[in-house]
Amino acid sequence: MSDNYVPDQILGHADEADGIEEYDNRLPRWWLGLFLFTVAWSPVYAIHYHFIAHRSQAAEYEAEMAAAAERWPQMSAEDVAKMEVTEDVIAEGKAIYEANCVACHGADLHGGIGPDLTDSEWIHGGTRDDIIQTVTNGVADKGMPSWGPILGPEKVAKVAAFVHQAGGGQ
Repeated sequence: MSDNYVPDQILGHADEADGIEEYDNRLPRWWLGLFLFTVAWSPVYAIHYHFIAHRSQAAEYEAEMAAAAERWPQMSAEDVAKMEVTEDVIAEGKAIYEANCVACHGADLHGGIGPDLTDSEWIHGGTRDDIIQTVTNGVADKGMPSWGPILGPEKVAKVAAFVHQAGGGQ
């Protein structure tokens, strides 16, 4: 600390900072102590986090994804193919269709932006498996998005069952 220190001395930067004056004051001792403590604590924390506790964001992400997969299991392609088409499945498929597909294919499946789903001509195949493939992968050339990642295999299979049953698929 210098003996020439004068507290509350204006530094004269008002013309450079829109009239805001700056004082040349020392930082409070409590603030300096807290700052020095955090600087000293950071290597201890980093060593503990990475080397002693073996924690990382990647490991925490993997643990969360494993917990989510256990809580909300996804159906495999084999399970989707084996899904029995019942009235409940068709009703759930209709609800999913009404929430996601009506805007393009219409409430009555007669089309609009998207093609008519009630006629006998199917552009990408009218079997249930063909419908599942079309809904899952989409048709980028025609503007249909890929619904597989959004809905998941189970909901795609239910929508396909509804469209196949109600639309007159092959």
